[in-house]
Amino acid sequence: MKQYVVTISRQFGSMGRMIAQQLSRELGVNFYDRDIVEETASRMGLPVSVISNTEENSKSIYFKQQYPLGMGIASMRDEIFLIQKNIIRDLAQKESCIIVGRCADSILTDMENRLNVYIYAPMDARLRNAVELAKLDEKTAKKMIREIDRSRELYHRRYCPEYVDASTNKDIMIDSSRFGAEGTVKILAGLVREMFA
Repeated sequence: MKQYVVTISRQFGSMGRMIAQQLSRELGVNFYDRDIVEETASRMGLPVSVISNTEENSKSIYFKQQYPLGMGIASMRDEIFLIQKNIIRDLAQKESCIIVGRCADSILTDMENRLNVYIYAPMDARLRNAVELAKLDEKTAKKMIREIDRSRELYHRRYCPEYVDASTNKDIMIDSSRFGAEGTVKILAGLVREMFA
């Protein structure tokens, strides 16, 4: 097969991360998600928790201590994005792989052999997944679905000038509740093998 990258964006609770893991096993390639956060922390000389919190939330306690007047938070988030952008490009050049989130679909628009996937599901299915799989209580699950989806949308709007909605830069959008995790993996694996044979 040709060298390729599959980027996966997802709604919270749609099983996107689980699908990415299963797809990586099915295709025999690495998948990267938290590894990108860990590598960013290493390059910046900061704890992983600081990168993780700041990546999604500018109200991080660490940055309140470092910048008590609110100075520097946006620039630190921009620096994190630029480092992650370089990591994503490095991974895409090095090997066939699956990259979850972090605007990889936008970052790799100039890469020929890529498949940009968006995984979604109706709210009731996402809520059920969050309660049954992530073991969240229903109230917390509803709150997280709202907040994480909103955070991901704002992140895309900030770093992807072309972003209009979730369909921007996507080659395929798939409802994981319709096919289940295994069925979604089967569909995506077949598509990858067809496209990059």
